[in-house]
Amino acid sequence: MFAKIIIDQDAKALDKVFEYEIPDDFHVEVGMRVIVPFGSRRLQGFVVGISDKCEFDSSKIKPIQNIVENFAVIKKEMLDLMFYMADKMHLKLASCLRLFLPSEMRTDKIKELVVNVCSLSESYSLPSSRAKKQMQIIEYLKDKKSEKFSELSSIFGYAPLSALVKNGTVIVEQEQINRTPDFDKLPKVDRKLTSLQQRAVDTIIDNKTYLLHGVTGSGKTEVYMQLIERVLEKGKTAIMLVPEISLTPQVLANFKSRFGSQVALIHSGLSAGERFDEWRRIFFGDARVVVGARSAIFSPIENVGIIIIDEEHEQSYVSESNPRYDTHDIAEFRRKYNDCTLVLGSATPSIDSFSKAIDGEYELVEMPVRVNGMEMPKIVVVDMLMEMRQGNNKIFSIPLIYELKNIIEQKKQAMIFINRRGFSSFQRCRQCGYVAKCSDCDVSLVYHHYENKLKCHYCGKRYRALDVCPSCGSTDIKQGAVGTERVVEELKSLFPDVKILRMDNDTTSKKNGHRTILNEFKDAKPGILVGTQMIAKGHDFEDVLLVGIIDADQSLYQSDYRSIERTFQLITQVSGRAGRSAKQGRVILQTYSPRHYVYKFAINYDYKGFFKKESNLRKVTNFPPYARILRILFTHEDEKIVAQDCKDCYNEVKKIRDEYANEFVYLDVMKAPLNKIKNKFRYQILMRFKLPYADEIEKKVFNCVNEKCKSSVFFETNPNNLS
Repeated sequence: MFAKIIIDQDAKALDKVFEYEIPDDFHVEVGMRVIVPFGSRRLQGFVVGISDKCEFDSSKIKPIQNIVENFAVIKKEMLDLMFYMADKMHLKLASCLRLFLPSEMRTDKIKELVVNVCSLSESYSLPSSRAKKQMQIIEYLKDKKSEKFSELSSIFGYAPLSALVKNGTVIVEQEQINRTPDFDKLPKVDRKLTSLQQRAVDTIIDNKTYLLHGVTGSGKTEVYMQLIERVLEKGKTAIMLVPEISLTPQVLANFKSRFGSQVALIHSGLSAGERFDEWRRIFFGDARVVVGARSAIFSPIENVGIIIIDEEHEQSYVSESNPRYDTHDIAEFRRKYNDCTLVLGSATPSIDSFSKAIDGEYELVEMPVRVNGMEMPKIVVVDMLMEMRQGNNKIFSIPLIYELKNIIEQKKQAMIFINRRGFSSFQRCRQCGYVAKCSDCDVSLVYHHYENKLKCHYCGKRYRALDVCPSCGSTDIKQGAVGTERVVEELKSLFPDVKILRMDNDTTSKKNGHRTILNEFKDAKPGILVGTQMIAKGHDFEDVLLVGIIDADQSLYQSDYRSIERTFQLITQVSGRAGRSAKQGRVILQTYSPRHYVYKFAINYDYKGFFKKESNLRKVTNFPPYARILRILFTHEDEKIVAQDCKDCYNEVKKIRDEYANEFVYLDVMKAPLNKIKNKFRYQILMRFKLPYADEIEKKVFNCVNEKCKSSVFFETNPNNLS
């Protein structure tokens, strides 16, 4: 018998299926991990097929050397998904397989946690009355039934415990321990559904894709839980995705209180042991509801009845590093494979998703009113140019300071949103214009005042902050645009007695960082939470009555066709954090472009009006979802190599453009906007073409890219970020 094997190596030359002989005394199944000889090395591989015939000269076929586990770690659905991703997203086979296992499991750095557990034997004899510690151990175990050896040893001492084990009074057995993530325990609440919630639950009954468009605070989470409850009653399972791991503490607490130990959590913030044990619980069917961020879509859960993607518009659902994929595509594949329901939920659906709902590809379900019946928060637009003309050059407008004072007097809470971490976005010399940049990446360094360091937000490298310009020697150093650190510092000077917390990638890097900050904020009355987009969605604090948006224009003028859409989404989402209980909330939106049309729609929460204008613009200008953008990104340490590879491929793509002249809207070759990241140079080919022949063109472009390319090549369809 022969096994078809994919080698676990991310190299272009190895991106194919190899054949090995299965020794007679080996039991090998499809999906198993095995160790095989490869040249002079022993490498790990995945069995993707078994045959009694060999496609090559069988005398030259080498045998499998070892089996890693005695069961298949990759299930059939995941193998089919691997081939789908490789074909549709132009990914390497091994890169796809790596998504399906905890990384530490692949490298054998993590195993099951097994501990020694002590209990009393059925027939034990009491020790001498002088052996007081031994008597205490016996009394302890009579009460607790069992306890870890290490715990008993630390309480009563190693010697008396060992003596009891030696004479057979105490039995020691090995027990596997699950390392489960911590969560806040919530009381079980029986929630009566509103008529709109009930209508949504009653509508979402078929095995197709639904777009649940509900305003912030409309009770979408309760709808999700009701839908999951229904599929569990049918003996099926569920996947619930959230866009940010900052949301997982709240979501996990809600779901654990409803579904208990049936819930497993998957996201990057777990420890290696927790991630491995949660994966095992899902794999062996001990967990029936998977909650997590993007990577949870690859959970090895079977018999799926429903997949839910909350805040479906979020760009974090698109992987922008290798392997590059869109979670929506994976969810749609799993929906079809399992013949189940897919629900995409959002207060601000992506233009692409809402277009599909309008065209009938998705079924639209709407929840236009908040659960508590309150009106949406009132948004007040503040013209910061006018503030400057009136002599206010500070971060906060006069209206925002006034509203913050009111909140503090009422002992309520506020959130301040600025989508930029650090103290300032750069340091620049006022004399010669020198800007501190990363040596490995083509980006300016962000100044972090708390550590007095300059940091690269792409590779993580740190540098000493500038006191003197290294170019001209001047000490006149200017700070760039403000970030979360600077906002917190200014707030503390204005309100020294108020609890002010910061939530961004820097403050949440430690384990349970999100949970700690959110719990602190929950108890802070009055309190102010300053944060990036991780505070903009999903969070539900009944005492938050004010939201301040410091720089609403930040995402507005990015060189991206989605920049206006993202601005509308961010404003709507972060505004929705205010007024979620009995009092109407208030939002102060600071902008230097108050007349931009996006604000007219945002302040009225007019999603449909915004969609109509934005979709018309895209239709006229041939942008997605009415056309397709394809980006081919080339990276290499040697700029000459990557430039030549890009040029050669561009010449091949031009031939396809000539063949489909009427379909192509745009084609060009260039350096990537960020020309170097992590010491690798980046060049790109960008093209845009109309939809009727899009699949055909994309396949031809992929096939024509030079196989002998020395650069690493990545394909992105309708990329989220062109930088």
